[in-house]
Amino acid sequence: MLSRVADSLYWINRYLERAENISRFLEVSEAMALDCPPGSAEPWLPLVDATGDRRSFDKAYPSGSSKDVIHFLLLDQDNRNSIVSCIAMARENARQIRDVITTEMWEQINDLHWNLQKGETIWEEPPQEQLRIIRRGCQIFYGITDATLSRDLSWLFSQLGRLMERADKTSRILDVKYFLLLPIPEGVGGVLDELQWITLLRTAGAYQMYRQSMQKGITPTSVAQFLLLDPIFPRSVRFCLQGISDTLQQIQAQPVMKQPDDLDCLRGQLLARWSYVRIDNLIEGGLHQAIDQLQQDLNRLHCLIEKRYFMSADFPRTSSEPACALSSFTA
Repeated sequence: MLSRVADSLYWINRYLERAENISRFLEVSEAMALDCPPGSAEPWLPLVDATGDRRSFDKAYPSGSSKDVIHFLLLDQDNRNSIVSCIAMARENARQIRDVITTEMWEQINDLHWNLQKGETIWEEPPQEQLRIIRRGCQIFYGITDATLSRDLSWLFSQLGRLMERADKTSRILDVKYFLLLPIPEGVGGVLDELQWITLLRTAGAYQMYRQSMQKGITPTSVAQFLLLDPIFPRSVRFCLQGISDTLQQIQAQPVMKQPDDLDCLRGQLLARWSYVRIDNLIEGGLHQAIDQLQQDLNRLHCLIEKRYFMSADFPRTSSEPACALSSFTA
């Protein structure tokens, strides 16, 4: 497969996964804002922290209101990580490889892009419905991809992009809760604290599966354990790392009989580290520090993937594809 094609497939799925996650974050925060007691911390600014864009947001929106956050994350075309920007860049990558993806995939991503332009009917809907339409549009693309794309290298690079982005977002939203959202010890265990943990699970699409799996009350330790270490929940970090490892092994169909290189070492070390650790050990050593190290490792893994599979002198990077490392999402 050409480096350019693999790169585009990878980023199409990263961008759409990013857009879906941000729409989910905003959708749940809209509901949470209605339930928060008067005088409580706003549920908005932590979303900007979760995307790693706080510095650029503060510069562009000094007042930092809830409307500013929504516009910044949803509509701001100057923000490369806004929903409309992510979908636009995913469409541009898809346009460049229309002969590789299926017609149904192209039609879905093209429709989603044009439906978000100014003056379209989606913006006449209530805010919650706008976000729900965007989220469903991304999920429909995943379903169409699963149903129509052959399980070849195109499929593998698509999966790789989706899993990399998902692992990053799950870890970031959990880190926000632990480190930024409620740092005051007196608030731990209160009504607002429990509401925020429930909101966190809903943000990750994990509330029902958590209830079925854990079958106990909502505690910080059990939520962190589920989102980080659950082996079968598709948005947990461990599940994503297992999928990333399996996908990379399939891409490298013929094992090389030599010492593993940096990519192979990091892939195996990441999976082992997060498969054979207990949540108590992570919390004792500092959960924020563990998540911060995970995000750095994911950045390194991305750079190594890019170096091995995407860099080609014959196919220079297009303007719609970011440079090595997840700089736009590095806190």
